[in-house]
Amino acid sequence: MTHKITSLSRGWIAAALVVVLAAGGVAGADAAGAFRSPGQAVSNSGYATGTATVTRGSLTAQTQETGTLGDAGSYTVEVAGSPGSGGPASSPSGSGSGAGTFTWLPSAGQTIRQGQTIYQVNSAPVVLLYGSVPAYRDLSEGMTGTDVRQLNADLVALGYATAGALGSRSGWDYFSGETAGSLELLQAHLGLAQTGTLPLGQAVFLPGAIQVTGLGTGVVPGSAATAGSTVLTASSLTPVVTIDLDASMETEVAVGAKVSVTLPDGAVTPGVVSSVSAAPASSSSTSASGSGSGSSAATITVVVSLSDLRAAANLNQASVQVTFTTGGVSNVLIVPVDALLARPGGYAVEVTVPGGHRLVPVTPGLFDDDAGTVQVTGNLTPGQRVVVPGI
Repeated sequence: MTHKITSLSRGWIAAALVVVLAAGGVAGADAAGAFRSPGQAVSNSGYATGTATVTRGSLTAQTQETGTLGDAGSYTVEVAGSPGSGGPASSPSGSGSGAGTFTWLPSAGQTIRQGQTIYQVNSAPVVLLYGSVPAYRDLSEGMTGTDVRQLNADLVALGYATAGALGSRSGWDYFSGETAGSLELLQAHLGLAQTGTLPLGQAVFLPGAIQVTGLGTGVVPGSAATAGSTVLTASSLTPVVTIDLDASMETEVAVGAKVSVTLPDGAVTPGVVSSVSAAPASSSSTSASGSGSGSSAATITVVVSLSDLRAAANLNQASVQVTFTTGGVSNVLIVPVDALLARPGGYAVEVTVPGGHRLVPVTPGLFDDDAGTVQVTGNLTPGQRVVVPGI
């Protein structure tokens, strides 16, 4: 069998067992002699009990941490300047006619996606395209680079080019005749001059869809669109969970690891670790006198992307619980956690034997929070019956 479990680190199990044993009537067990030497028979204790079977199976170690659900990033969109000149903004139509005028601007709260107009200058639309490299130069046939690669990817995603026509992906960083022809189709759709080139200022590259959070200071329809001025601010529409973990857990989480996220309403949705910051070089420092002067609270930042973006609709800056899988064991002995009896220096379980019961010392391992079971090491055999508190 396989169970989800929670690690027993930082002495958690000891506290849990105190609660379990108190609820199960340990006082009565002690009065009846339940805490005799291992192997010694135990008489009837006078309190209600039942039995459970010792099993052999697998446990998967998990730990649950608190994170904050928010958007993947925030952006500031500025008016582009002529490439290499640092001068006035080029017209989005590519005419290079200098600074223009804002003729259309989005409203705060508006969502803008790939291929849609993000703002207009001189009635010419500036289109939003997806890419991690911001626009920094004019693009035309024969050029190469990461910005060309993301332009080709956008043209395919928007349906103006086909992957087959562009050829092998390794060649998508080349501005080909196919790129130029596909770009003309996009320009025609936007009502722009069909030049087959992408002048600086005609497109804004951002990692994904955005929601406008505000306009730049003094930016209104009719105001000047000067190079370097802020047009608008926006946030990503991609929900992520940010978790600050103790630096000691750096080796227990990895990019690509699957997690589960429990939302404020109790719903659980899957996620994937998308980034893990490096742990500080040292969580503490030593002063010249030899005394430690640093903090022991060093943390790493883990970012989790949700597999189902709709699950976090209308949630922002919400506290959530993230369950990480940190390890596991297989082919181990498993008993109910409430079968454990706390003894000085360790734990034991009460096993039924012909004519009575006897105590068997055990060492707890991993604890299954969902099933209420625990991994144990000791002189036990699958199929044996152990005493547990009754109802």
